[in-house]
Amino acid sequence: MGWILIIIGALLLLFEVHSPGFFAAVPGTVMIILGILLLLGIDIFSSGWGIVIGVIIALCSAGFTVWMYGTITPDRTPTTISRDTLVGMSGLVKTQVDSHSIAGKVMIGSTEWSARSTGSVISAGERVKVVDSQGVHIVVEVVE
Repeated sequence: MGWILIIIGALLLLFEVHSPGFFAAVPGTVMIILGILLLLGIDIFSSGWGIVIGVIIALCSAGFTVWMYGTITPDRTPTTISRDTLVGMSGLVKTQVDSHSIAGKVMIGSTEWSARSTGSVISAGERVKVVDSQGVHIVVEVVE
C-alpha cells in the first residue's frame, strides 16, 4: 500500500509540473509522505495513534508544500493590459504608422502594439497618444 501511495503522489506532482496551478502539489506531497510512513512500518490506517500521527504528518507536509510553493513562485503579478485600457496612454512609434493599414508598430510600456494613425503619417521615433482601440489594433495621434 505504501508504494501505491508514493506512485500516486509522484504522478500528482508530475501533473502539477505539467499544468501548474497548485491543485495537485499538496495531495501529491501528502501521499508520498504517508506512503513512506507505511514503508517504514508505521501503520497509519489500523491504530488510533497511527491515524493521529498520519494526520499530523499530513498537515505538516501540506503546510510545508504551501510554504515551498509560495517561496518558488515569482512575486510579480501577471500583466493584464487590454487594448481598451490603453486609451490616453502615450508611447513611441517603432515602425511608421499611417491611417490606411495596421502595419505600424507602437511601443507602450514594454509591449508592442499594431497601430494606425488618425490621419497623418507618423514616423518612427515620434511620441504618440492612444485615442482609440479597434479590433486587434490601436489608433494613435502625435503628442503635441
